[in-house]
Amino acid sequence: MQTGMHTDTERCVRAVRSKDARFDGWFFTAVLTTGIYCRPSCPAVPPKPGNMTFHPSAAACQQAGFRACKRCRPDTSPGSPEWNVRADLTARAMRLIADGVVDREGVPGLAARLGYSTRQVERQLLAELGAGPLALARAQRAQTARLLIETTPLPMADIAFAAGFASIRTFNDTVREVYALSPSELRTRVPKARPAGTTAVGTTAAGTLLLRLPFRAPLNPDNLFGHLAATAVPGVEEWREGAYRRTLRLPYGHGIVALTPNPDHIACRLTLGDPRDLTVAISRCRRLLDLDADPVAVDDQLRADPLLAPLVDKAPGRRVPRTVDEAEFAVRAVLGQQVSTAAARTHAARLVAAHGEPVDDPEGGLTHLFPSTGALAAVDPETLAMPRTRRTTFTTLVAHLADGSVNLGVECDWAETRARLLALPGFGPWTADVIAMRALGDPDAFLPTDLGIRRAAGELGLPSTPAALTARASAWRPWRAYAVQYLWATDSHPINFLPV
Repeated sequence: MQTGMHTDTERCVRAVRSKDARFDGWFFTAVLTTGIYCRPSCPAVPPKPGNMTFHPSAAACQQAGFRACKRCRPDTSPGSPEWNVRADLTARAMRLIADGVVDREGVPGLAARLGYSTRQVERQLLAELGAGPLALARAQRAQTARLLIETTPLPMADIAFAAGFASIRTFNDTVREVYALSPSELRTRVPKARPAGTTAVGTTAAGTLLLRLPFRAPLNPDNLFGHLAATAVPGVEEWREGAYRRTLRLPYGHGIVALTPNPDHIACRLTLGDPRDLTVAISRCRRLLDLDADPVAVDDQLRADPLLAPLVDKAPGRRVPRTVDEAEFAVRAVLGQQVSTAAARTHAARLVAAHGEPVDDPEGGLTHLFPSTGALAAVDPETLAMPRTRRTTFTTLVAHLADGSVNLGVECDWAETRARLLALPGFGPWTADVIAMRALGDPDAFLPTDLGIRRAAGELGLPSTPAALTARASAWRPWRAYAVQYLWATDSHPINFLPV
């Protein structure tokens, strides 16, 4: 079993005393004398060490009878980076819970996706996080409820339903227990000044929320948004007026999101067809932008290599651009084999126009959802304008995705999934590893055969042959996917002419 930072009392006390925001989300401080729990950076006067206990999750604090601090709002902290770094049972379970699986399928559904018994999952989460899956999902529902209460005019009954509560009574009891305020009292507090770091900032048209997505500093938006804009598929994605916009396929409907980088947060304008999709949409946007990463830990590790250090020092805080739909990204990776970025976008745009589901965009730039795997599995291969071998790769992949024999969900085992991909026709190490990096979220995925990486390595004095570069990169583990971002940044065309 892993042990989290919350077990290192001395280190936690130092973080609380220094109000170090880098540790927000890593652990939570429960104050015995007040009965509240806070983020490490809470602006209040730090309590005496003897009055502090430390917990790995907000749910664990709530289970122990503590309520959320009204000043620092600990439930709006960035998520723990552990869940995006690790591939064990607990991390996979936490990624699924963030994606709303417990609310939609219950604990048995969560356990089935993980391949363990319900009892095993509950025991593991309780041992490591101090709370079981129901408590963790409940804490997430409470945060969603507060967000809707404070940012929408929806009736409380509709909010309870949208947040996933089974009844109005449970909704009322949970909100009062977690926040020490009733839902109506929470709403009446909205006109007052918001504390720094708050997540929600208001509403616009019906069904549209304006949110602030927090992150750990530093964050360099150039590669993150530059890559998304450069590879945007017409109709599904666009760059407009300083924002990356795209359509979202969600469990209860579809949505449209606009994401804009700001110095201390990402502005998120989210339009949903069904408010029950709010939690999932936020989770997927955070995952897309890698907002729960720990850039200090990443950069410190990479900076130890004297040849990488100048790149890190020049533009620290690079993130790995990921995806809101793992299957979509895998299909696009195949479309991009051995062709330019422009050609890959053209192939994808044709598929979208022919097989994507139409959506209404008030701003007019977005027209479709990316086609589902079921729709793509029905495509006539002869209509695909690509070499026959790549048609075979495409049709085999979408068939396996459609029937579930290849699973790219947040719960999958990275090593096992990579091996399954490599067994498919037309899948070489580059395609499997770029899917591992961008879709699966493996922070250690590496692309030693990528031409842009090899060219950048040669210019820096690093080994440029795949075997030698892989050997040198062992010192960068477990952050090799971030090293890829720094190396790509040295090349003017880092995403063109990629190998299989």
